[in-house]
Amino acid sequence: MLKTSNGTRVGELYTSHGTVPTPVFMPVGSQATVKTLTPDEIKQLGFGMVLANTYHLYLRPGIDVIEKLGGLHSFMAWDGAILTDSGGYQVFSLAPLRRISEEGVTFRSHIDGSEHFLTPELAVSYQEALGADITMVLDECPAYDDSESKIKQSLARTHQWAERCQQAHRRKNQSIYAIVQGGMYPGLRHESADFLSALDFPGYGIGGLSIGEPKEVTLAMVEETTPWLPENKPRYLMGVGSPEDIVEGVARGVDMFDSALPTRVARNGALFTRQGRVNIRNAAFSRMETPVDSECDCYACRNFSAAYLSHLFRSGELLALRLATLHNLTFINRLISDIRSAIVNNTFSTFRKDFLTNYRTTDEQTRFEQKRNWLKGRKGNG
Repeated sequence: MLKTSNGTRVGELYTSHGTVPTPVFMPVGSQATVKTLTPDEIKQLGFGMVLANTYHLYLRPGIDVIEKLGGLHSFMAWDGAILTDSGGYQVFSLAPLRRISEEGVTFRSHIDGSEHFLTPELAVSYQEALGADITMVLDECPAYDDSESKIKQSLARTHQWAERCQQAHRRKNQSIYAIVQGGMYPGLRHESADFLSALDFPGYGIGGLSIGEPKEVTLAMVEETTPWLPENKPRYLMGVGSPEDIVEGVARGVDMFDSALPTRVARNGALFTRQGRVNIRNAAFSRMETPVDSECDCYACRNFSAAYLSHLFRSGELLALRLATLHNLTFINRLISDIRSAIVNNTFSTFRKDFLTNYRTTDEQTRFEQKRNWLKGRKGNG
C-alpha cells in the first residue's frame, strides 16, 4: 500500500504486463473483447487491466486455440494486465445444467448442451494456459438466500478447492487469488477470510455478492469481510461496478472492482452522469443541443449533442453502442482517478459525501428487476 486513510487505500499492483494503480476498475471482456471497443481505445481511456472469462473462452474458441496462438494477450492484442476468473460463477449460475461433487462440477454448455467436467486443478491449468497475469481459484457461489447450513457445506468445498488450486498453481509470473464466500452470514464470512488468509494467497476476492440481495446487505457483507483480510494484500470485490458501489466499496477498504454493468447499460442507452444514470432514449434528450454531460471529456460528449445520441439509439445505429460505451467507461475511469486523488489528499470523506448526495441511484426494485432479467436472459453468456 502506498497510502491508507480511514480505511481507504491507494496502492499498486505489479504484474508482468505493467504496474496498475489501485483502486482499479477492470472493464469486462468475457469473450476476450470489451464489447464495441478496440484494445487501443480501452488503453486510451486510461485502463491498464481488463477481465476475461475462462468459462466462455474454454467453450469458444477453446483454451488450446488461444494457447497455440500465443496466449490471451497475443490473441486479443492487449499488452496490459489481464485477470481471468475461473468460470466458477458462470458454471454455478447454470443451476439446472450442473452437478456438484467434492471432486469438481459437471455442467452443460449453454451454447450446445455438451457436457463438461471442471475441477480446481483444471481451472488453474486453463488459466495458466491463457497466460493471464492474475487468476482466480475455483469456488462455489451459493444463492444469496440459501440456508446457513447449506452455505456451510458450500464453504467447506470452496476452502478445499482453494487449497487444491494453490497446490496446482505452477506459473511464477502469474498470481492466483482466493475467493471469500459465506453468503449473507457475517460469521461465515469471518471464517472464510480467516481460513484463506492463513493460506497466504497473493490477493483475495470477495465473492457471492451482488447476486440479488439488497444493496445494503451487499455493503454490510463487504464491511464484515475486509477487516479480516490481510492489510498488505489486494482486496477484490467481484462483479460490482455501479458508480455508487465503487465509492462505497473503496470506503470499506476494497482495491479492485469489475463489472459488465457500465458497458451493458450503455448498450441499452443508460449513460452515467454525476447526477446519476440517464436514459438517452427519453424524449427530453431528442432536441437537446448540448452533450449529455457537459462535464465529460469523452469522445461522444466532445463531438456530439445529446439529441444526436438519442437519434442513434432510436434509429438502431451501431455507432450508438460505441459512443455510449466510450462515455460510460470514461466516466468510470474519471471516478476512479478522482477517488485515488481524494484518498491521497485526505479528502475522501468529503468526496464520498458530495458524490453520494448528488448521484441519483437507480431505485432498488428497478435495479433488482434489471439484474434478474439480465441473469435470466444471459444464461452464462454475459
